[in-house]
Amino acid sequence: MTDENREILARINAYAEDVLGETDPQKVPVSAQLEKLKPVMEEIAAEKKMSLEDLFILYMDLQSEASCASQKKLEESLQDLNDGADGGMPLLFR
Repeated sequence: MTDENREILARINAYAEDVLGETDPQKVPVSAQLEKLKPVMEEIAAEKKMSLEDLFILYMDLQSEASCASQKKLEESLQDLNDGADGGMPLLFR
């Protein structure tokens, strides 16, 4: 992920925390969540001279990449715990 992409993701996520707050993403339709993010996405799209649709696709790609990186980091930290289990019961991760 480039520094520019990291900045875009951080900016949208910071805005999302402000406007979505404690919204349960499992209970609120994705379309409603995206509608609340539209102002910051329009702003960034205009700055980057890209369409809103292209920015949305970029955002979804960046979120997926960040999620995979977080998942991998968690798995690695659990592996470290398993390595130090001294023959005890290992932690399982799925």
